[in-house]
Amino acid sequence: MPSLQSPHLRTVDVARRAGCSVQHVRNLERDGVLPPATRTDAGYRIYTEVHVQSALAYRELAVGAGPVEAKRIVRSVHTCPAATTVALLDAAHARLHAERTELALAKEAADVISTEPIDDVQASDWMGVSELAVALGLRPSTLRHWDTEGLVVPDRDTRTGARRYSPTQVRDARVVHQLRKAGYRIAPLRGVMTQLGRTPGSGDIGAALTARDQATTARSRALLDATAALTVLLSLQEALVSARAKTLPRESRNPR
Repeated sequence: MPSLQSPHLRTVDVARRAGCSVQHVRNLERDGVLPPATRTDAGYRIYTEVHVQSALAYRELAVGAGPVEAKRIVRSVHTCPAATTVALLDAAHARLHAERTELALAKEAADVISTEPIDDVQASDWMGVSELAVALGLRPSTLRHWDTEGLVVPDRDTRTGARRYSPTQVRDARVVHQLRKAGYRIAPLRGVMTQLGRTPGSGDIGAALTARDQATTARSRALLDATAALTVLLSLQEALVSARAKTLPRESRNPR
């Protein structure tokens, strides 16, 4: 278990142990992820085990929760009560759980939707943009955006130019809706829908969702590793606060 009595470290030592560059260590200190380093008389930084564990926690949190949230969580260790850090970590786990739930629903929906038979199409089976938006619980502007991005491109009324969605296009819109809810961005979705158009069926969507599931699992594993690093960091921080308190004059510790 690392302790406050660990030897003083150089910037390069922290970088090696955290698996990052020297400049990245400096950037993390600048952003408050690492507490300010002390300096030698010559101006060289002196780091400690607290800095190493901060960098390690950030590295894993950046994978599991994203760089912005990772900085927020690690900074809280240095500036807030431990309960705040734990609450932020709980929230990160909760978001991943919600993504998993949406992903499972998207898998089920995509399996059903993409294999629906579309036969004996009638004129009444086509839908306008407003009708489809209501059916999916979306804004018409969302469907227009999908059209612009090439995700679901409807036909056009030859007379009015209005968008008209065939049963196949309605099915595609339902698939896109589910995948967007599962967290897919526009660019990857465009490739999935292109493949679906070439080879109708759930195989391509299933593969895409499986890849998403694997990525989510990797993020969950990263959060577990981050939790271990944060546990060490919180212990070090508590020891540091306790050590500082013991060095204060009695009057400062017991103000009247």
